Amino acid sequence: MLDLAIIGGGPAGLTAGLYATRGGLENVTMFEKGMPGGQITQSSEIENYPGVSGEITGMDLMMPWPEQCQKFGLKHSMVEVTRVSKGENGFVISKGDGTTEEAHSVIVCTGSTPKRAGFAGEDEFFGRGVSTCATCDGFFYKGKEVAVIGGGDTALEEALYLAKICAKVYLVHRRDTFRSAPNTIERVKNTANIELVLNTVPEEVYGDAMGVNGLRVKANDGTIRDINVPGVFVFVGNNVNNSVLLQEDGSFLCDMTEWGEVKVDIKMQTSVAGLYAAGDMRIDAPKQVVCAAGDGAVAALQAIAFVDEKLNG
Repeated sequence: MLDLAIIGGGPAGLTAGLYATRGGLENVTMFEKGMPGGQITQSSEIENYPGVSGEITGMDLMMPWPEQCQKFGLKHSMVEVTRVSKGENGFVISKGDGTTEEAHSVIVCTGSTPKRAGFAGEDEFFGRGVSTCATCDGFFYKGKEVAVIGGGDTALEEALYLAKICAKVYLVHRRDTFRSAPNTIERVKNTANIELVLNTVPEEVYGDAMGVNGLRVKANDGTIRDINVPGVFVFVGNNVNNSVLLQEDGSFLCDMTEWGEVKVDIKMQTSVAGLYAAGDMRIDAPKQVVCAAGDGAVAALQAIAFVDEKLNG
């Protein structure tokens, strides 16, 4: 029986594995069906991870993490976990190959996936001018013009953030009203270098081998417009990767928000003892690598204490 099962191999999962094994748990497995690293491996350049200076890609940043974790005994099982459920003695980890394992404690850090808007070139130029993280990539467009796609809280807040860095921000939204807090909408409307491009949808992002050159949009009246920008930020929502917590009866193993995020306290503890959630899938996640890593460390320390209390009293 595992002391701890970690579901997901991004920054939260890897850090949890490092802290759990170095902290004394001897039987810890991280389940990650692909190569460890998480979404950040798709970023072309990282500048805001503490202690890392110079030009570095997301892949280069994450490459040493698995080796460091495994040095202390973390095992990596390259298999998909389909469900985490309660068992008689702890938790049952159901795997895609039809087998199961049991664990005294579980940390779920399967992250979230930014929704794509679905326009031409979006996938082709992702990481080369198309981004879903203004905090990560906004600085690369300092003094330049960029486009933001979306009309919710995140889109407007990120447009305001980018407006402080960039020369101009084109806010492209398919409607003429926003799904955001009134004061946020007012701030956007009063920001001189934000141009509202309303009742308009993105048609295509285009560029060359160097990256994005522009965004073609189409208004409701059929008018086509080319917006010459090197950066396009897409904020049309996130899909929380919470399917492993979905039970056979359609309920979730622990308490969730209406948006499918896992409710946790400051210790990353869910509503079920011994079950923790860390990183982008938990409530109010900042969606930054350093924050996810911190979550993983906190969750691992709590799991160590939980297992010790369970086994030793």
